[in-house]
Amino acid sequence: MILQLQQEAETTEHKVTQLQAKTQHDAVKIQALTLELAHLRRLRFGVKNEALSPDQRDLFRETMASDCAAIEAEVEDKTPKQDRAPRERAGRQPLPEQLPRIDHHHEPERCTCGECGGALVKIGEDISEQLDVIPAQFIVHRHIRPQYACRPCESITAAPIPAAVIDGGMAAPGLITWVLISKFLDHLPLYRLEQIAARDGVTLARSTLSEWVGRYGVALQPLADRLAELLRQRLVLHADETPVQQLDPGKGKTKRAYLWAYRSNDLDEEPAIAVFDYQTGRSGVHARNFLDDWQGHLVVDDYAGYKALFASGGVIEVGCMAHARRKFFDLHAANKSPVAGEALARISELYRIEAEVREGLPEARQRQRLAQSVPKLASMQAWLFETRATVANGSALAKAIDYSLKRWSSLARYAQTGDLPIDNNPVENVIRPIALGKKNWMFMGSERAGRRAAAIQSLLATAKLNGIEPAQWLKDTLEKLPTWPNSRLDELLPLQRRNAE
Repeated sequence: MILQLQQEAETTEHKVTQLQAKTQHDAVKIQALTLELAHLRRLRFGVKNEALSPDQRDLFRETMASDCAAIEAEVEDKTPKQDRAPRERAGRQPLPEQLPRIDHHHEPERCTCGECGGALVKIGEDISEQLDVIPAQFIVHRHIRPQYACRPCESITAAPIPAAVIDGGMAAPGLITWVLISKFLDHLPLYRLEQIAARDGVTLARSTLSEWVGRYGVALQPLADRLAELLRQRLVLHADETPVQQLDPGKGKTKRAYLWAYRSNDLDEEPAIAVFDYQTGRSGVHARNFLDDWQGHLVVDDYAGYKALFASGGVIEVGCMAHARRKFFDLHAANKSPVAGEALARISELYRIEAEVREGLPEARQRQRLAQSVPKLASMQAWLFETRATVANGSALAKAIDYSLKRWSSLARYAQTGDLPIDNNPVENVIRPIALGKKNWMFMGSERAGRRAAAIQSLLATAKLNGIEPAQWLKDTLEKLPTWPNSRLDELLPLQRRNAE
């Protein structure tokens, strides 16, 4: 008996030693994870670094958030339940009302009280919601057309075949929508769509997908052309361009082409429009050809290709304050230049005024700009002239100052009006998704493919600018397009939110 008790004591002592060692190990691990978590939080919530591109910053934040969550989970896993600190939960946004709801009713196991056996009476409900998603699901629409015969006249009657862009085509509008949205909005190459379909046992050859893209691109082209016509009716436009690679089969490599972007002014009261124009070069003649005989104010950067437009007098240049600011920001980030810091502070004041007047009417915006922005611009110009006289030629600071002084009339032009924007950021924001997509599709297969992509992306970008869900708009449009009269083409454009039919 004594021997058994001694063995049990030794076993218990051994277990206690093991638990103490594990507790000490977990404590050290928790301390290390806590320090790592604090470090990651400092990186995540510290001062933003504009040296990173917006896409890089988003990826950085995404990675940091994932790492922080993983470390918190590891700490919780190693901390006894009673010692865990309650999790801080931010207020959750309500889930969109338009999403379909599937109710799951959870009733108690019995309808009598577990204490006294009395009948339970419903006094209310506790409702919680979880967001779920149903991945792309392939279904088959069967079009059944009964055929009826008339015996006396020996004729056969049947309902007409539903109209479609491709007569007798296999793809329904929903499938075409999925292909076009995946390719031109989510930037997935067709071979990936082929692989996704194959996982459901559906064979969608790339040659078939390519044919659909080509034919439906032609069908949607009139809508894109009409958007461009309406855009040229506006008096203030933004313009910018971004390089893309185009396959050059004859040489077995790629060559540089350009996607020119044109955007309506956010300060006018009309629906927003974005139009892309694919060209094989960056010559200013492409902008002149697109704008044709258009006259108005054009917001651009300092690219020389636009200069010929302004020489004629019909097109008036509006400079981009964001580009001027960028010159000083780069300089300040590199060596903490106090002059660059002063320039940034002055430009920040101009943007503060813009934030205050943005939602007002043009007349009120003009009055406030004349009263506040114009004096600050005049003061900044005088300060730049004085500072430039003390800066050596050829220095980075001299170049930053010269950039602004050289274009000062166009940079300050907005402040004299109530309808001109301060910068070219709206069109740059439209281009940004294209820059991200280039990393996926890498190059355009041909000039025709580039023009087709520009047309479809114009429609989808315009839908997004107008608060219209692109996939729903595209599916609705593809269903109507085969029988839609050209005289009512404007009704199909994604320029305003339409009531569900």
